[in-house]
Amino acid sequence: MSPGARSHCFDMLKKALAMILCGLIMYPAWAQEILGPSYPITEPDMLEAIQDKLKSMEKNGRLGQLQKEAIERSKQSIERPDPVKGIVKTRQPRTFYFDPSWRVPRDITTPEGKVIARAGDMVNPLDYVPLSNHLFFFDQSDPKQVKKAAEIIKRFNGAVKPILVAGEPLALTRQWKRQVYFDQSGHLVRRFGIKQVPALVSQEVAQRRLRIDEMKVD
Repeated sequence: MSPGARSHCFDMLKKALAMILCGLIMYPAWAQEILGPSYPITEPDMLEAIQDKLKSMEKNGRLGQLQKEAIERSKQSIERPDPVKGIVKTRQPRTFYFDPSWRVPRDITTPEGKVIARAGDMVNPLDYVPLSNHLFFFDQSDPKQVKKAAEIIKRFNGAVKPILVAGEPLALTRQWKRQVYFDQSGHLVRRFGIKQVPALVSQEVAQRRLRIDEMKVD
């Protein structure tokens, strides 16, 4: 390349660098004109806002009060659960049967791969695990039902699981000095088809079904 051409290239390069430098210097000005002025973010951090709120509540005592109320609600829900809906005191006694058999939805295998039940098979749990205790469902708010429950427990020499559909299971457990259960959300009564209480669930000898007696107490 001739000295003249080399000089011309240097001139062009200097002009290009000058334009780039000018653009970098002028960028904030023209960017502000096009996009508008920018401002710092002033919105408070969510976690900081929550922490500030908690500190304020702790300072004025509101946080401690809320904690006490939450603990009290929890104790009440344990001591006295919500009554099972749709269950009434027996008006018309009835006896019916419940077959616990169910159809296997898919093959059941052991960890070693041995098939113990195939999809579509009907399986009755009572063939493997009999009902060793009677189940007695009752409403603690009715003193006659409570008395009947005590009689049933005595009749079967204690081989009974008392189950409340309304009442205070822990208080009755302490009073009777034996475990009293509660049918939380009514899962069992719905499963067995129980509509009235008191009701006794038992397995008759050599039977593959459960007998359910909805009893009337006077």
